[in-house]
This record gives sequence, C-alpha cells and structure tokens, in this order.
Amino acid sequence: MKPVVLLPVKAFADAKARLAPALSPAHREALARWTAERVVAAAGELPVFVACDDEAVAEWAGAHGATVLWHPGVGLNAAVNNSIADLRGRGVEHVVVAHADLPRAYALASVAVHGTITLVPDSRDDGTNVAALPTDSSFQFAYGPGSFRRHLAQAVAAGACVAVRRDSLLAIDLDTPSDLTHPLVQEALPSWLPTNPANQIPLTR
Repeated sequence: MKPVVLLPVKAFADAKARLAPALSPAHREALARWTAERVVAAAGELPVFVACDDEAVAEWAGAHGATVLWHPGVGLNAAVNNSIADLRGRGVEHVVVAHADLPRAYALASVAVHGTITLVPDSRDDGTNVAALPTDSSFQFAYGPGSFRRHLAQAVAAGACVAVRRDSLLAIDLDTPSDLTHPLVQEALPSWLPTNPANQIPLTR
C-alpha cells in the first residue's frame, strides 16, 4: 500500500467566513494558508495532491511541492470524489483525505490502514476531518452537516471494513470563533494572529 494525501482547498480569500466575528478578512486568509501548510507538513513523506479551482491555491500548492488536481466549479464533494477517481487512474491504491483547516494535524500516514475505510470525526462527532480509504472503494464523499454519521452509515452498508479513529488532535478544526479558544489550538496559534493569547486582544474584529 502506497498512500497519498488529498487536500481539498478552497480559495484562501473565501475561507473561514464563520470566523468573521473574530478575525478580519486579511487574518482569515492568512489563517487559512497557515492551517493548510500545517496539514501539508503532516503528510510527511507521503505525496500530496491538492484539489482546487483557484489559481492562487494552485500556485501555493506547487510552491509546497504538491500536485494540483483542477476541478473548477464542481463543489467540495465532487472535487474529492473526482480526485480519488483521478488518483486511482494514476495507480494510487490508498488515499488519506484531510481538510485544510486542522491546526494540530500530524502523522496523516498513520490513518491509512490497508483494506480499511478509516474515519476521523471532528470533536462534535459531526464532520469528517480526515478519512482514509482504498481508491477502488465505491465509497462516495458527502460532506456537509452530519457527514461523519452519513459516511459511517454508507461504509457499513457497503460491507466495507471500517474503523473509527477518535483523535484529540485531528478532531480539532477551525470553524467558529469558539474553536480559536480551544487550549490545544491556543498552544499552536501563530504569533501574528490577534487571537493568540500572547497578544491579549479580545475576540473582536
């Protein structure tokens, strides 16, 4: 098994809109780049593919040694599903799909288990932060509210070997201002971010 990491990345300028009560547009864009870079670093030696439809993201991906999979205007689910089909055609056997907003991402290779669909839910057991699966699986991604339960039910119904990994670090994503106050997030926040505790700036725009 030779897994790769697939990272769907939306336009940085459009990312993290729900953090608007806490961060300016410039800080949200910078934060989106920062978390995406941390996820790429968490891939370690694994090849990284970035699914996107934004020129700035494609340029960023190339600068970070990733291969761009271009899927304009199809939405997140189609971009991921189409990318997995593309990777299968390239001879890839197993793929780890990770969101780009995981501030404590690490060791993504450890999520890949031969012949197994592995799901890593977020801290609310609502979203699916990381998933790893054989590329020849019939599994189809269906992100959105409640995606973890939806993905789990689909994998079980298909008779696949399924593992749920609850990981305190991979479960952390940045969706709402309250996520920025999580102790494990505050430990890692970059020094330039206003919500870094060292700056002692309240969560206001």
